[in-house]
Amino acid sequence: QASLEDYEETVKKAKEAWKVWADIPAPKRGEIVRQIGDALRQKIKVLGSLVSLEMGKIFVEGVGEVQEYVDVCDYAVGLSRMIGGPVLPSERPGHALIEQWNPVGLVGIITAFNFPVAVYGWNSAIAMICGNACLWKGAPTTSLISVAVTKIIAKVLEDNKLPGAVCSLVCGGADIGTAMARDERMDLLSFTGSTKVGKQVALMVQERFGRSLLELGGNNAIIVFEDADLNLVIPSALFAAVGTAGQRCTTARRLFLHESIHDEVVEKLAKAYAQVRIGDPWDSDTLYGPLHTKEAVKMFLDAVEQAKQQGGSVVYGGKVINRPGNYVEPTIVTGLPHNAPIVHTETFAPILYVLKFKEEEEVFAWNNEVKQGLSSSIFTKDLGRIFRWLGPKGSDCGIVNVNIPTSGAEIGGAFGGEKHTGGGRESGSDSWKLYMRRSTCTINYSKDLPLAQGIKFQ
Repeated sequence: QASLEDYEETVKKAKEAWKVWADIPAPKRGEIVRQIGDALRQKIKVLGSLVSLEMGKIFVEGVGEVQEYVDVCDYAVGLSRMIGGPVLPSERPGHALIEQWNPVGLVGIITAFNFPVAVYGWNSAIAMICGNACLWKGAPTTSLISVAVTKIIAKVLEDNKLPGAVCSLVCGGADIGTAMARDERMDLLSFTGSTKVGKQVALMVQERFGRSLLELGGNNAIIVFEDADLNLVIPSALFAAVGTAGQRCTTARRLFLHESIHDEVVEKLAKAYAQVRIGDPWDSDTLYGPLHTKEAVKMFLDAVEQAKQQGGSVVYGGKVINRPGNYVEPTIVTGLPHNAPIVHTETFAPILYVLKFKEEEEVFAWNNEVKQGLSSSIFTKDLGRIFRWLGPKGSDCGIVNVNIPTSGAEIGGAFGGEKHTGGGRESGSDSWKLYMRRSTCTINYSKDLPLAQGIKFQ
């Protein structure tokens, strides 16, 4: 764990390294990022194992997370030859109007325990091809994976006779995070974590007129209409609610079922839950591992108790599993109203609240009534309903799905959400723009000085 003195030294080295990195043409930076992707590919299984060991997710999910970093590297390589702004028509003769994009400088990246590799990968690969240096602070409980990934990147940089400090790392807790948020040398701070901490970070960054990219909480819903294909619904709801033991920001926490199919779906889902293989995350047969910490187990038990007090019935799970580690039963709760306080609380644990609805209009409103706006899904065959769901009065989330679960986003689309999710966007689409600053440039190549809007100044 780093001291504040270590942090100070690291920032200075990262800033110096940026001077070297910014001079390298973007396609050449892309070539370095390609080599980083290849270096990660060679170590994908051992890194996946380390994620599994330290975070607790099952081995295939750990490998999948490293694969996401590799995929983003590939994506960034192509992007390194495409980033740029338009040449705009000037209203003045003999003038050129262009949009120039430059790196912001130093990007601070604070990541969470639940995706200790992928989220850094999304940020760093894109930030690097844009010409930025990176300073990473991973979660204090996943420091080993942060160190391992940084060593791999540093070797690639140094093999190319570039300073390893282009991708610096400071392991630490809230003191380092606060220092980053308050530090004017952080030209952009990308923060992934809880809404509560994200709000504090945003205020500290805003106070110094800094730039922040926030990826915060989610309280995601799956809505199942009476015409849905239940063969898709059951595995989707299971995967979205139980995957990573409910510790994804895109985990399904609310399942809205049309009243005509409610009982049938609950019965089928409970049977599917009973088949989930719980065990050692390193065992290839395991589908569901432990929670990350003892505190998470307590949060799970408190939430189950509150759900009961507010009128809910536990139809599956609800208890701690009697075995070494932080294992809890994946849990289904029925009978709660859509606006119960616990339903509006994001508990980072595998609890699914199953809720009844009658009409499309009311359930779309219920999807949107929570404070977060990350991911959402409907299951239906009705084409009109699909486009209403995607439209202005449909889901207010950053990720809006049809006939697929809430989790499992692809890197090609921008990832992030609205409202208390923070409004940030990472990875695909035009999210590269967040890692750069824009200048509108006018060049007069004539011998006259015409003014805009036809103004005469004599």
